[in-house]
Amino acid sequence: MAYDFDTPIDRRNTFSDKWDKYQNTDIIPLWVADMDFASPPAILTALRERIDHGVLGYTRTPDPLIETVCEHLKNNYQWDVSPEWLVFIPGLVCGLNITCAATGVANSGALTATPVYPPFFSAPKNANRRVIPAPLAHTGDRWYFDFDHLEKSMEPDTRLFLLCNPHNPVGRCFDKEELLAIAELCEKHDLVVCSDEIHNELILDPSIKHIPLASLGPEISRRTITLIAPSKTYNIPGLGASIAIISDPTLRAKFKRVMAGIVPHVNVFGLIAALAAYRDCQGWRRELLDYLRGNRDFVAQSIGKIAGLSVSPVEATYLSWIDTRSLNLEEPAGFFEKAGVGLSDGAAFMGKGFVRLNFGCPRSTLRTALQRMEQAVEKR
Repeated sequence: MAYDFDTPIDRRNTFSDKWDKYQNTDIIPLWVADMDFASPPAILTALRERIDHGVLGYTRTPDPLIETVCEHLKNNYQWDVSPEWLVFIPGLVCGLNITCAATGVANSGALTATPVYPPFFSAPKNANRRVIPAPLAHTGDRWYFDFDHLEKSMEPDTRLFLLCNPHNPVGRCFDKEELLAIAELCEKHDLVVCSDEIHNELILDPSIKHIPLASLGPEISRRTITLIAPSKTYNIPGLGASIAIISDPTLRAKFKRVMAGIVPHVNVFGLIAALAAYRDCQGWRRELLDYLRGNRDFVAQSIGKIAGLSVSPVEATYLSWIDTRSLNLEEPAGFFEKAGVGLSDGAAFMGKGFVRLNFGCPRSTLRTALQRMEQAVEKR
């Protein structure tokens, strides 16, 4: 491999949210979704060049970035996106919050399938909207939509459907048939869809291809706000650069109206990094995916040897969703934290009894963490 994903980088005492949570302890953090790899060399070079210029003034969104994003979406997803559809925002969670405020009315319903990434619960509440949870179905080791239950969960004032695809935390990349059913449901009930597709470039299963929901046709496109970002794939979440893709002019105007005077522009480093990511880092991404596939398989094999634990197949993302329910642990994340491994507790995702493990790290780090988990369960 041309790039080094094996050598650990010491992130302690760097103000890292991930690592400094366990400052001065022997706990390996595998919780929050950023990776422990250096960002791609092309991004670091572009940032150094911008710093060397010396002036860090107000910065417009570069035309080459807009062109590159449109070209990237066309080449990778056969999705024709017009430049005016792109709205640059300083973070995907910011986009979720803007969407909730821009759709529906006070106390109207926002439907989502659970378990899911915690901001799907907080964003509607921040905008004085009600969260309507509908559990994903789970048979064996596969998670999928129960469309009958999803539809029955709707209330008359439901105006928004929050979709996570690829899904965090269960690792599914929903197929065309599933997405068409979502589109049909949302069209039938006249819902706006916010499609969080931040993990769209982290498809680990080579037989699967990510399909943007809005690319399925003009009807679903006009009611969809698609959120993407280079942050997860290229490990630049600290730079705050995301994109909302909104084809409908009226919906786009509502989105921008909520932003006005409140949401800051993407900073110069975020813009420069995003351009380098989409334009110059595809070779790095391919090698990253190979490495992550190895880590995913290592997690699955290791968890499979631990009595009382099981893990769902990960089609996309670098996150494993581990079922601890057979162990009857009151607080699964707390149990493993005492064993020296920091995981995300499933309760925050509305998935009590599960933990989420971030395997975006050197394999040596992962090996130590999984050994600690195995020893903790054996001792119990």
